[in-house]
Amino acid sequence: MELAYYSDYAVRLVNTEQPERGTDSLTSVEAVRELFGPAQQAARRATDSDVTRLRTVRARLRAVFEAADAGDEVLAVDLLNALMMEFPVSPQISGHEHRDDGGTSRSWGSPRSSGVESGGRAESGGGRPDWHMHIADHAANATAGYTATACMGLAFHLTDLGVDRLGICQARPCRNVYLDTSTNRSRRYCSDRCATRANVAAYRARKRLESERSARTGRTAETTQDSTPATDR
Repeated sequence: MELAYYSDYAVRLVNTEQPERGTDSLTSVEAVRELFGPAQQAARRATDSDVTRLRTVRARLRAVFEAADAGDEVLAVDLLNALMMEFPVSPQISGHEHRDDGGTSRSWGSPRSSGVESGGRAESGGGRPDWHMHIADHAANATAGYTATACMGLAFHLTDLGVDRLGICQARPCRNVYLDTSTNRSRRYCSDRCATRANVAAYRARKRLESERSARTGRTAETTQDSTPATDR
């Protein structure tokens, strides 16, 4: 569903902080505006107060991912439901492009400003509008708008694919969150970089263990030989 796209809002917000590294990039109004991505109009309302507000929301969203990662589905859903009750959304049908006779989508503006009559037909260009669900932004401030969008997107992702698709990177010290969209639910890391780093670390650990075992085996053989009576040699 189209609304599942907004789940990335939650990931972007949570990953502005790396707890085990002690870093936090959500420190200014500019950082808040960057979170919105292409939605610049909504970002213009951001103020210094939104930095503090979004940090609070960030902690609550991380708790959702942590509960899901720990296998506590009920807690993850309860935490997300609490956020959605506090930050409700206003869905609406939107059309930003229309399809020609061959089924190809072509861009156009919003229905009200793109030559669409009240009956829903395009006045020019032919074809039909490519309608989809969109979250209307009527929030009182930037934090409320961003949080409502993030939570609704995360909720659609969770219900469509499952709570176990909300993950936390296993490559320490990284604790970034991610949404697992793999076909076999096998994702364990937030990025290829972390996966590579974890694989290299695991390989080095195996080699170190093999070396230690080899050294212990050699020492055991030497001890056995030294303890053998001379008459038996």
